[in-house]
Amino acid sequence: MKINDLEFFLVEIGRTNLLAPVRSLLVRLTTDQGWEGWGEAAVPWRPGELAARRDVLLAVLAGRSVYDIEELHLLDVLAPAPLRSAVEMACWDLMGRLLGQPLCNLLGGAYRRRVPLAVGLGSGRPHRLARFARELASQGYHCQTITSSGQMELDRLLVSAVREAVGDAVQLRLDAEAHYEMETVRDLCAALEYERLQFLLDPLDTRELYPVASLGRQTTVPLAVWRAVRSPADVLAAARCGAASSVVIDLEQVGGISPARSCTAVATAAGIAALVGGRPALGISTAAMLHLAAATPSLSGANPCAYHELRDDVLAEPLQIVGGMMGVPQGPGLGIEVERGKVEQYAVE
Repeated sequence: MKINDLEFFLVEIGRTNLLAPVRSLLVRLTTDQGWEGWGEAAVPWRPGELAARRDVLLAVLAGRSVYDIEELHLLDVLAPAPLRSAVEMACWDLMGRLLGQPLCNLLGGAYRRRVPLAVGLGSGRPHRLARFARELASQGYHCQTITSSGQMELDRLLVSAVREAVGDAVQLRLDAEAHYEMETVRDLCAALEYERLQFLLDPLDTRELYPVASLGRQTTVPLAVWRAVRSPADVLAAARCGAASSVVIDLEQVGGISPARSCTAVATAAGIAALVGGRPALGISTAAMLHLAAATPSLSGANPCAYHELRDDVLAEPLQIVGGMMGVPQGPGLGIEVERGKVEQYAVE
């Protein structure tokens, strides 16, 4: 089955909170027999660029088999990891549709039918975050992530207030967003040692792993890395230097589902907990994340997801969240149908 056409759509949808809208590039691949597959990623393109970029990419992809996933990763035109992820995702979607199987079956089978989610609390005043955390816990979200304010004392107060509000029934994470220098984050870790964090994510203002490993030797707070993980080699490096007890694998950062599986395999072999997550997405990328988590036994933790924050998505039927867990779509391919009316409604002009 050969690729014979390609479409790009730049789409933006608002969120229910005060955070910025979510903008994604949607990729639609079609075959010579009329089958279609969809992918999604954040690519910093402008609407006026789409036609020219489509022509360049189609010239390379036209006539290629949708099954040649590994070959895609060697194409210079797909060097940007997010674009490569979106095109690869569309190929996986096409394969599942052609074979009449959900993607998780192609990745090893549906080990789990529902995937636990970790939701973000954002940042703000301690009492507001504490109230929000209680509300989310009552909805079944038993893993929550506080976003760092960038101020050590305020971060300490945020974690303390939320922990007091939800008790031990909720796993708490703090995403430092690579805000801190070593001396400051060391003091922050000392203040958080009794708050029972699951982990402190990306504590240092660096993509280097050895400084994180050095911090880990000076604190009992578990550490995790996300923004530094761009390939399986980065996971291996994190394991070798002891930089983290957990890694978050982002499909867009590593370049797709296939390299994400390799990252997970390395983490599992090294005894590091692996999670799959990424930026807020409009439904297509979220479905891909669900299928990867469904087919990978080691992805057993609560995976970061902001789907519940969207005012809408681009899907004909929304993904279902019950008790803090999201069901894995069971249709062929990604298991979702993209509604073209929504794509046109939310298109960026």
